[in-house]
Amino acid sequence: MLLSSVGMFSRGKCDVKYERLESESEAKPFKKRTCALQIFYLFCLLFAFFIIIFIYMQDSSNAHYDKPEDPDLQTHPSFHDLPILQTPHTNTSTSPPSAKACGVQVKDGPVIKVGHLNTYVIGSYMEHRFGEKQIKTIAIFLRSEQVTLNCVMCCNGTTVKLPAEYSIHSDHFNFEYGTATIMCPIESTCLTPTHVAITARGVSGNVTSFQPIRNRKTPTTFPYEFTICISAMYDYKTVLNLVQSMEMFRLLGAQKVVIYKTNCDSDTQKILDYYEKKGFVEIIPWTIKKHINVSRGWEMNKSPGQLHYFGQIPALNDCVYPYMYQSHYVALHDMDELILPLKVKTWTELLPELEIEYSSDVGFEFENNHFPFEAKSHADYDQDSWNNIQGVNILNYIDRVPNLPNTFNNFKIIVNPRLVLKATVHGLLTSVNGRPTVRVKNSIARMYHYKHFTYPPNTNLVSDDHLWDYAKDLIPAVSKVLQASGLIEA
Repeated sequence: MLLSSVGMFSRGKCDVKYERLESESEAKPFKKRTCALQIFYLFCLLFAFFIIIFIYMQDSSNAHYDKPEDPDLQTHPSFHDLPILQTPHTNTSTSPPSAKACGVQVKDGPVIKVGHLNTYVIGSYMEHRFGEKQIKTIAIFLRSEQVTLNCVMCCNGTTVKLPAEYSIHSDHFNFEYGTATIMCPIESTCLTPTHVAITARGVSGNVTSFQPIRNRKTPTTFPYEFTICISAMYDYKTVLNLVQSMEMFRLLGAQKVVIYKTNCDSDTQKILDYYEKKGFVEIIPWTIKKHINVSRGWEMNKSPGQLHYFGQIPALNDCVYPYMYQSHYVALHDMDELILPLKVKTWTELLPELEIEYSSDVGFEFENNHFPFEAKSHADYDQDSWNNIQGVNILNYIDRVPNLPNTFNNFKIIVNPRLVLKATVHGLLTSVNGRPTVRVKNSIARMYHYKHFTYPPNTNLVSDDHLWDYAKDLIPAVSKVLQASGLIEA
């Protein structure tokens, strides 16, 4: 019995030992597998970390402040497949706080006050067209204020200060403020400036912000054939007219529309967001009314204020310069104006003909023709789905007020921007070659101006349904945008 008990105890002890050994032998491969998995997971985490760092570095390098001047930008192959191209302006009032030049914050306008002066800087650009380079800054001046200015330039991390010169444009319409051009010299001490600040001469103190200098490169090919500059969007809410204009611009051949926007209603903003995402529209936040009391018209006695018509003229000049080496042509006109060819359908076909007819080194004037909303409405292309959209269907108005012969009629222009020195509402104040713009024959093209317009009751209006030649393409295009923006049902 004792032996039997001892034997049983011995077998039990051995069995326990055997089981423990067997368990340990199984544990070793398990621990090895666990360790291998831990190493694998660590490797995956490290790999993901390095991928994130790499993407971040790539994005950071692409976001460099001077990216808009990339000469490798592509043209738009199709409006509805538009890539989002970089543009010469940025759409925010200031650059990110991290953007610095010579240790100072960079601001990208478009309206920057100069110290204690009543002077406002809009945009700065390198001027290449006169042998010796200089920096040109579009600005707004209080014309009665006598100022002396300095240019402080950032070059390779150091600052260089030089005296500036300026000229106030003549088209101020006697308002207190006027558009001005500030000229900064380029000298051997600073041959390649990247940023500039305009300061009051004789005032001590450090520069508080720099503005980037655009157009530092002069590519020979341009991403856009036609760019349209819309000088002032103020209290805008006629959504239908906005979409009709945009789609007509596109059908005519424009690839970029630049809008200097002060404010608009929420439905208009939906439309602008749509076109901005497509890359077709660039919005410049036009904040001049925060600084200056702008007029709503061009006559002081009828529209009081300090600056002509919402700051239209400085905006037009500022639009021409950034697109000088981005667009083959720029058109300077308003949202309710359409320059329509009469013998061909697009600007792409029209401009080569004009250059043969008139010359390639002039701008082209297109005579204004009013199509008043007070005239009889024609319902041939009326669209029920548009009835609740704010605005007027321009297809319903095909009667124009005849222009009086042998009298001056206003116009808007399409021009090679590299010919422009100073732009104004109707044409150019000065050009590089000194040649004036030329008036295009009404048999070739004219400007169709759709607006509320009062005319004498005995006027014999002229029926002109040329806009209907675009109706087949225009109507579905407008409806598609309104549907995409959630303003009408699909």
